[in-house]
Amino acid sequence: MANEPIFRVVYRSLNRPLTIWGAERRLFFLALVMGGATFNFFGSFTGGILMFAALHVFARWSTVSDPEILRILLNSAKFKAQYDPAKRYPALRRWSLP
Repeated sequence: MANEPIFRVVYRSLNRPLTIWGAERRLFFLALVMGGATFNFFGSFTGGILMFAALHVFARWSTVSDPEILRILLNSAKFKAQYDPAKRYPALRRWSLP
């Protein structure tokens, strides 16, 4: 009786990322702001819509492939690449002539 597994109910909505129109909410907001900035900078409504559409498509693709990619990219600058002391690099040999 002590070795029987215990099953607990986990609702699917707890593990899903928060999305707006299929894109992660922060990436959607970024696409919206960049579309607005493009409209203000160039004075072209079409340019703003095209910028938003392109960034929204990219945001949807990145959300489908990995919903946490934005968090990973933003945190990657904080950490250094880890050095593996067990990995051996070939030694460079220099032969000197007498």
